[in-house]
Amino acid sequence: MKSYDWIVVGGGITGAALSYELAKKGFAVLLLERDATLQNATRFSYGGLAYWSGTTDLTRQLCREGIERHRNLSAELDADTEFRELDLLLTIDAGTDAEKAAANYAHFAIVPQLLSVAEAGELEPLLNKSAIAGALTVRHGHISPTATNKAYCQGFLRLGGTIEFAEVIGFIEEGNRISGVKTAQGIYRCENAVVCAGGWSRSLLKAAGVSVGVYFTRTEILETAPVDLKLRTLVMPAVLKRFELEAESSRSEVDFLWDEPGKELQPPILDSGAIGFKDGSLRIGQLSRTLSDLNATVDRETSETAIRAGISKVLPDLAGLPATWHECIVAFSADNLPVVGPIADRPGLHVFSGLSNPLVIVPALAERFAKAAGGEEDRAIELLSPHRFIAEGSSATDSVTDVTDVTDVRKKEEGRRKKEEGRRKKEEGRRIDD
Repeated sequence: MKSYDWIVVGGGITGAALSYELAKKGFAVLLLERDATLQNATRFSYGGLAYWSGTTDLTRQLCREGIERHRNLSAELDADTEFRELDLLLTIDAGTDAEKAAANYAHFAIVPQLLSVAEAGELEPLLNKSAIAGALTVRHGHISPTATNKAYCQGFLRLGGTIEFAEVIGFIEEGNRISGVKTAQGIYRCENAVVCAGGWSRSLLKAAGVSVGVYFTRTEILETAPVDLKLRTLVMPAVLKRFELEAESSRSEVDFLWDEPGKELQPPILDSGAIGFKDGSLRIGQLSRTLSDLNATVDRETSETAIRAGISKVLPDLAGLPATWHECIVAFSADNLPVVGPIADRPGLHVFSGLSNPLVIVPALAERFAKAAGGEEDRAIELLSPHRFIAEGSSATDSVTDVTDVTDVRKKEEGRRKKEEGRRKKEEGRRIDD
C-alpha cells in the first residue's frame, strides 16, 4: 500500500489549493473528494473576492496576498479562472439610516463609498430604487469558483499529485497518532492528514475525537441558465443577517446542541443578492439555516418562494426567471476566522476549515500552510491555530452524554469558559465577506 506525506480530505477550493501548494513543496500528496462532480460550497459560491475587507493586520495582509495571487493565478495554473474586477453594490434597505450603515464599514482596509439612491440606480440599472435608502460600493474581485477549482486540480496533477474519489469515513489511529484515512472503498496511509471538508469538517474531526470551533450553515440559492438579462454589479445587502446567525448559533451556551440530532439553532435568514457570471448565468440567494444534521431535508418549494420574494424587492426583473434550486453546506468558525493548523493532541492530524467566505484568502493561506509544513515558521498559521478552541485535556469525547453526570458537566463548562476567553483575546474583526 502506498503511503503519502499528506492526504487532503475534501476537494473544494480549500482542498484543491492546499493540495497544489503542498505538491509544489515536493510532498507526495493524495487528494480525496467524495463527489466526482462537485456539489459543495465551492460549486454554488457567488465567486466574490472581497480583498478590500480586511480589518486587522492579519486579515489585511492575507487579503493583499490573496488578491495578488488571484491576479496572476490563471498564468500560474495555465488555465482561465475567469478573474475580473467589478463593482460591489451593498444595498441599504429603505427606512434605514444610510449614514449609520456606512459607518459600520469605516474600519475596513478600503472603505466603501456611500451612494445616493439615484447614484446606486445609475451603477445598477436593474435595481429597484424605491426599495433602498442608498447603497455602498467598492471594487470587488470575482472568479468562477468551479473554473478555479479545476485549474488548481489540473496544476496539482501536473506536479505529480493523486486524486481519488472516495468518501472518508474515519481515520487510522496508532495510539494517539493519526496514520491514515479510512474510506468506504479502503484505507490510505499517510504521515499527515488535513481536513479541508468545509461544513463537513466538524463531523470528520469528531470522528477523530477532536472538537474545534467549526460549524456550518445549510445555504440555499437559485441558479439560472445563461440569460440575456445582465447585472453590472454584484448585489448584496449592506447588513448581512448571516453574520448574526453565525454568531448566535456558535455561542458557548448552545454549542452542545450541534451534537444533538434534529436541532435548529436559529430561525433561517435571507440575504437577498445576485451575481452574473461570464457565461450569462445568474446565482440568486441566499437563504441560510443552522441545522445540526448535515443531511437534514428542507422544503425546497418554500425556500424557492422565499428567495424569489426577497429578490423581487431589490432586483424585481430577476424574480421570475426560470432557475434551479440548490443547497450546500458552508463552514464558519466561532470567532469569524479560519481554523488552520495541526491538532496538538492528535499528531498527524491537521485542519484547514472554518472559511465561510474563503475565496480571496485561500491562495495565500494555502501557500503559507505548505511553507509551514516544510518547516518554515509562519505567524499567520500560528494565530489561526485550532488550539484557540480546544480546552486543555478536552476533546469531542468529553461531550455531555448524561446531564446527571456532574463530572462531565463540569468538563463541558470548563471547555466553554476557555473557548470564550480565547474568543475575547482573538478579536480579529469581522470575517472576510465574499
